Amino acid sequence: MKILIKDRQRRRPLNKNRVIRVSRGTLSFLNQHKAELSILFVGDREMTRLNSEYRGVHKSTDVLSFPQISGFTPGSSLLTPHFVLGDIVISVPKAESQAKASGRGFYDEVRRLLIHGILHLLGYDHEKSAYSATVMKKKEQEIFHATQEMD
Repeated sequence: MKILIKDRQRRRPLNKNRVIRVSRGTLSFLNQHKAELSILFVGDREMTRLNSEYRGVHKSTDVLSFPQISGFTPGSSLLTPHFVLGDIVISVPKAESQAKASGRGFYDEVRRLLIHGILHLLGYDHEKSAYSATVMKKKEQEIFHATQEMD
């Protein structure tokens, strides 16, 4: 399981080992032991640019996911020796503000965003329907609780 992390923001230093532990824990929980994943941490300006370019939404967001495999069915696992699952981009300023608003710590919010992003890479989509949103939210909560000790 290979996790690549790039930090292109200067707002706060990141504990990359902590991010890797949570990412690996999430992928293991989802039976994706052969997956490779790239995670990019950015500021709001870069996130606004990416969100505008790829989604046509001209504002920042908390997390974006760019899957390398299309048509992935939630709950399935690929049998190839290694595969690149995709890229996740996280806005550090959004993670900070959402952590503060929810009363969570910064790394709890980063963990929540990582889980959310990984689920999107695996085909989960809360925007598809109310049922899909419920399924994804339940899975997020399940993983969030299961990975608490890794954080």
